[in-house]
Amino acid sequence: MKYKSLIITLLLLPYCALAQMVQNQTLIHNLTALIKQKDNYTQQKERKIKEAIDLLRVPNASAEQRYAINQRLFDEFKTYISDSAVYYVKENIRIAEELQKPDLQNDSRLSLASLYIISGNYLDAADLLRAIDKEQLQKPQLIQYYNCYLNLYNNYAFNNPDAKTYIAKSNAYRDLLLNLVDKNSTHYILLYAGVLTDAGRYDEAEKLLLDRFALMHTDEHEKAVLGYVLGTLYKKKKNVPKQIEYFAISASCDIKDAIKENASMLELASALFQLGEVENAYTCIKSAMEDATFCNAQLRSDEVMKIFPIIEKAYQERIHSQNTKLRNALLLVGLFAVFLIIAIVLVTRQMKRIAKIRKELYHKNQDLEQLNEHLREVVTQLNESNEVKEAYIGEFFNLCSVYISKLEKYQKMLTKKAKDRNWDELNKVLRSTEMIEQELKEFYKLFDDIFLHLFPHFITEFNALLAEDERFAPKPHEMTPELRIFALIRLGITDSSKIATFLHYSTNTIYNYRTRVRNKAIVPRETFEEMVMKIGKK
Repeated sequence: MKYKSLIITLLLLPYCALAQMVQNQTLIHNLTALIKQKDNYTQQKERKIKEAIDLLRVPNASAEQRYAINQRLFDEFKTYISDSAVYYVKENIRIAEELQKPDLQNDSRLSLASLYIISGNYLDAADLLRAIDKEQLQKPQLIQYYNCYLNLYNNYAFNNPDAKTYIAKSNAYRDLLLNLVDKNSTHYILLYAGVLTDAGRYDEAEKLLLDRFALMHTDEHEKAVLGYVLGTLYKKKKNVPKQIEYFAISASCDIKDAIKENASMLELASALFQLGEVENAYTCIKSAMEDATFCNAQLRSDEVMKIFPIIEKAYQERIHSQNTKLRNALLLVGLFAVFLIIAIVLVTRQMKRIAKIRKELYHKNQDLEQLNEHLREVVTQLNESNEVKEAYIGEFFNLCSVYISKLEKYQKMLTKKAKDRNWDELNKVLRSTEMIEQELKEFYKLFDDIFLHLFPHFITEFNALLAEDERFAPKPHEMTPELRIFALIRLGITDSSKIATFLHYSTNTIYNYRTRVRNKAIVPRETFEEMVMKIGKK
């Protein structure tokens, strides 16, 4: 069973890692969006502060009322703008002294000491705490008093040669707090988790913190604190993805609460940088720097400045590298575009040559005489019946299809010469027009003979549709271009472009011929061509 559980765990590891990565990407994406909206949350904070300041302007307010308003302003400013928080808590010390209320004096002095500790004014904080008689403190004040000393010695130990001494003092106050703080409170959980962490009992501390974290359903400040402590725990466990997860959650809560004095964003930037996510790390460290400057928290600014130049340099190097790659890519694209333009020009010239060749190929046929002989053989088999006529016409078009196929073969032969760049021989063949003109003349003669053989009275019946002075009088067994056009219409070819192709005229010429002849008709122009198609029908 033990090995089975181990195997299952190993199999699930890749899935868990992927799920963690996707979750972190979502958290960072959402955090980045929140960073862009920081001004909105700052404006909400400013509105709350303005509401409290407006209350101070209310005339005839009592000292106790001013004290309460200053306390509200202190609460708003203590993680927002430390200088302003110091101002209002000092005002409360003055009011408390005027009122001669030791409890209020101690509350304000403890608040001021906590601010000095956050801002790094350790000597001032120590002086304030030494001036307080702890024997006069009530339990909540005593908890705050011990907590101030805990944070004072813990922060003072940072980068201090005698760090162990001050850590020991900090831990001594932590032990005192564990005996005072409610064991069901988040404060106790955080203190005890610190004890477990110092003892190397990371898994127990993790479970304790995660159980409490699961109870946090809103983006309250306690959730931000728990997220930061969990991130710090995972930092000790060297679990960078988990660090990112909880530091990101904590930083998101801080932004929504407009907390400028924060450490989560700085730690998140460090963790992201460790994973090589330079762009996201730069976004976070830049936000942390803006917050530290805004809050005027000297200690936090010093911490940010230790890592900011490193991340900024890496970010600038990354941007420079990307810009270099982009310039190189643009250069390659430019060169490719030049080569492409050259290729297009060459291909266009070649296509024009081929188009010219194909156009001329259309008018040539080495096998025309053979096809004419075949047509004559077919014509001799025609008779006067309509069925035979239709059969002859079908054969005629079949022969035209054969003719086109042979033209294609001829085209391929000339194309091959073009590809082989045998230009002299190709030009010699193409420039010769005598053959095609002679063949076309014979082809038209053959067409006239066949058609007039099929429709011997066509010219007479066609002229009957025209005015007497407009009738055609061609040579025997021969037709004019106009007669050939309407002969094709009689055969069912009515499309001008097809007629133009067959007779080697332009479409406009065919259209003009048809219009001119219709204008000469003695029958309605709209039915003229229909009557032409009935010529020769019994």
